Amino acid sequence: MSNVALQHITKRFKDTVALDDVSFSINDGEFFVLLGPTGAGKTTTLRVIAGLERQDDGAVLFDEINVNQYQPAERDIAFVFQQYSLYPTKTVFDNLAFPLRSPLRKLPRNEIEDRVHEVAEKLRITHLLDRKTAKLSGGEMQRVSIGRAIVRTPQIFLMDEPLSNLDAKLREALRIELQHLQKTEGSTTLFVTHDQIEALTMADRIAVLQQGQIIQVGTPHDIYDRPATTFVAQLVGVPQINLMKASRENGTLSIHDSAVQLPIPDKLDVESEFLLGIRPEDIRPAADGDQHGEVVLTEPLGVETVIHMRSGKQTLLSVVPGITDYRIGDPVSFNIVQDRLHFFNLDGARV
Repeated sequence: MSNVALQHITKRFKDTVALDDVSFSINDGEFFVLLGPTGAGKTTTLRVIAGLERQDDGAVLFDEINVNQYQPAERDIAFVFQQYSLYPTKTVFDNLAFPLRSPLRKLPRNEIEDRVHEVAEKLRITHLLDRKTAKLSGGEMQRVSIGRAIVRTPQIFLMDEPLSNLDAKLREALRIELQHLQKTEGSTTLFVTHDQIEALTMADRIAVLQQGQIIQVGTPHDIYDRPATTFVAQLVGVPQINLMKASRENGTLSIHDSAVQLPIPDKLDVESEFLLGIRPEDIRPAADGDQHGEVVLTEPLGVETVIHMRSGKQTLLSVVPGITDYRIGDPVSFNIVQDRLHFFNLDGARV
């Protein structure tokens, strides 16, 4: 396995800049997630690392060696695609064995068989080894696709939204399995997704990509609790963060178009008008709450309930454990956890 670094990568497609001065590094054995919306440049980043696309500027380094001139086969990467990219007329065994039968490897037959059975056991697909992949379900095909990548030990695993075509329950199960496999194998992995839940639950570190630019790199805790911009703040968290215009005057913070007023935190250096972010879990209904509003909607989700509360013209989202007794039209008092407020300037940068 390798340390992988991108240094000032720029990639253009005619007049479109797909990647704009992208730099980040992935540590040996790290599960690194590239998070961003559709069209942000995530897949292009993977293809540049793999050598399937040539960047216009910048360098790709494997263990501090510049691999810009290396062909894809020379870079020794394993790619797991969103589409399964299997050979439908071959058996599961032959699909798993295919990377090991490369003339470059010259592995003996018994070693190939041992490795295929070892991977099949880890992914719980041993009973499928003699079946043609055209006869498999979507979840089984994705397991085989993942198995074909991990059957060998490449420099880095590149995974391009491998779970996005699966239903929610299977996606959750495979997410856990992938995490377990990565930790037990100690493999260097770059996982691309637009799903913030996958990013927050799987990553050692996350890089957030927006329109071809890296906005923030950090641990899941950093990305969630100290988002660098309003874009990052809104990208992670369900329900989405409450983000509202606010102003300060005479030591008091006021949310525009609402009755919410809070004391200004100590040492806060912010303009007179700014953007205030409050995570829904930090708005807590309480009988003796010092803020007041009206319930306009509740969303019972079993383990928790999302409460939509109106104060003036503003609607605030709150998350409470379990099922709530609140009904539409009920008055509600609430407190806001003041040491967990997020402040941004009007351009969206964190203060």
